Amino acid sequence: MPTILVIDDEKSICKSLKEILEYEGYEVETALNGPEGLNIVKSKEIDLILCDIKMPQMDGIEVLQKVKEEHPQVTVIMITAHGDIDTAVDCIKKGAYDFLQKPLDLNRLLISVKNALDRKNLLDETRALRRKIYSKYEMVGNSKAMKELRELIDKIAPTDARVLITGENGTGKELVAHLIHEKSRRCNGPFIEVNCAAIPSELIESELFGHEKGSFTSAIKQKIGKFELANNGTLFLDEIGDMSLAAQAKVLRALQENKITRVGGEKDIKVDVRIIAATNKNLREEIEKRNFREDLYHRLSVIVLNVPSLRERKEDIPLLIEHFTKIICNDYSIPLKKFTDDAIEELMKLEYRGNIRELSNIVERLIILCDNVIKGEDVKKYVTY
Repeated sequence: MPTILVIDDEKSICKSLKEILEYEGYEVETALNGPEGLNIVKSKEIDLILCDIKMPQMDGIEVLQKVKEEHPQVTVIMITAHGDIDTAVDCIKKGAYDFLQKPLDLNRLLISVKNALDRKNLLDETRALRRKIYSKYEMVGNSKAMKELRELIDKIAPTDARVLITGENGTGKELVAHLIHEKSRRCNGPFIEVNCAAIPSELIESELFGHEKGSFTSAIKQKIGKFELANNGTLFLDEIGDMSLAAQAKVLRALQENKITRVGGEKDIKVDVRIIAATNKNLREEIEKRNFREDLYHRLSVIVLNVPSLRERKEDIPLLIEHFTKIICNDYSIPLKKFTDDAIEELMKLEYRGNIRELSNIVERLIILCDNVIKGEDVKKYVTY
């Protein structure tokens, strides 16, 4: 049940609003001045505040500012008998959701309260989803290699510099790309991923740049490409070492001119996209073999991040096991299982040619097949090369 705080120096107003809102099913707290109201906000979880502007001790605008500084998640609706356009604009600028004038119109009040709470719920859900997504891409590990990688990510994320992420399969290159986006100024924009190895060479240009209706046999309607979809956000080109030379040439033009042309189209379309690329190949060697354009390599590799293999940071394995166990047990809605010390020792001995992805799969297998306590003998039984 949402909790609403009414702050007004007139007892009759507080009493009337409390009765009306409680009748509508809300829990209501009241305060006769600003300091009293702020103390309630500190001591109790409040979803919405209805606050008068003209009050002794502390006026409503000052209350609004303090609430937004200390409790930005709380929604505030301002109420006054002295309302004018300038005051309303000032309140909205300072973070108020709405502005109501006395005498209050009951329907207007209830609609504003409902809309404000609906908006708060949506924002809360969005924040929860972002936390869930962010936790999915959490970088786990306290090894020296991981600490250095985190430091580099924190330095480059706020910039728009292009990043080339290198590393073996399964090391978490996609995770690094997501973290760079989440910590960047573009975090509220789209994060669009393209697996260049999974798309046939004859379709990669259409996938990246889109196409116009009728531009080829199966083009029955216009398609927006990944570059356009990623506008004002981040485009992650995974396994870019597998991209065809023809597509590489078009990507190079897009990076040079910040504009693209759809397949079969003639109009240039401006795009504002940050490019993060990743590969498990040695692009220097691919350049020597004439499989990769050197000029594109230099465009992409403003910053080069190498993600260490799991073999290079085995001290992180216990933390990773704990991390994956929590996620997997939660996904399967089962009680949290425990790995014994000898089970962890056995898992530390493995080579992990598939890196983090392989470890995650092994942990999932053991959770499915074993009892609540997973022992060393279970690892020997179910994990083989």
